[in-house]
Amino acid sequence: MKTIKQALLGLGLLVSLVSCQQNADHAQNDASHTDSLRIVSLNGTVSEILSDLGLEKQVVGTDVASTYPETMKSKPKVGHNKKIPIEGVLALQPNLIIGTKQEVTEETKEQFKNAGIRLLLFDQEFSVEGTKNLIRNVSDSLKHTAKGDSILAKFNSDMDKLNAIQVESKKPKVLFIYARGAGTIMVGGKGTQVDKVIALAGGENVAKDFPDYRPLTAEALVAYNPDVLLFFNSGLTSLGNEEGLLGIQGVKETNAGKNKKIIAMDGQLLSGFSARLPLAIQELHSKIY
Repeated sequence: MKTIKQALLGLGLLVSLVSCQQNADHAQNDASHTDSLRIVSLNGTVSEILSDLGLEKQVVGTDVASTYPETMKSKPKVGHNKKIPIEGVLALQPNLIIGTKQEVTEETKEQFKNAGIRLLLFDQEFSVEGTKNLIRNVSDSLKHTAKGDSILAKFNSDMDKLNAIQVESKKPKVLFIYARGAGTIMVGGKGTQVDKVIALAGGENVAKDFPDYRPLTAEALVAYNPDVLLFFNSGLTSLGNEEGLLGIQGVKETNAGKNKKIIAMDGQLLSGFSARLPLAIQELHSKIY
């Protein structure tokens, strides 16, 4: 009987050793897989996730919206959204290109595939669940599931803390303006990223009568009569900051203009729907109330 027990114990030890060796081999393979990556990221939020996963050193180029963390700004830039010149990407000699399905055209996808470069494109839905799905999908695809779980645990904890946010019964009426100088002034309608984050922060986007973006006229601005005018930092700066904005026709006739309720936030933070979404919601809420 002792001999049988000893044999079983020996067999158990052997299985345990084999399992440990397999786990070590997988870890080594994942490490070598990571070390050999040369990634071009075509989306600012994806770039944030890559950094959170500890893969920033493997990123050799990004789109112009990849501005966080600060060190991403120094990476070579390859364009923006659907205007990605394939030559600039190929010059960086990547072996993996990552982006979102909404931002990469069919023509660009074919060019990358013909070049023999691995392409990972993910759905990006601008919601709390969409943010979690993107984090999970990117981390799983790159074999960093455990790290992804850690990021999601913190994200869920941060979102839970937002339950304490007090939302008034009368929500502030917010108008988001995308500006690139006085010659390009657009207003964000329903379904846009900023529309979604305004709602999460307890505000009301007054431009609900159209989808996406359209040029803003003085007449429409006065008719909307927002309580708050919201900008990206870069957009407000392009108009000459608050002083320059107040000189634009229609602004002084709105409640926002009269009360100088003009606010600006970092564009990637406000609209990126990254792991920093709880911070964006908290900051926007504090600014509009």
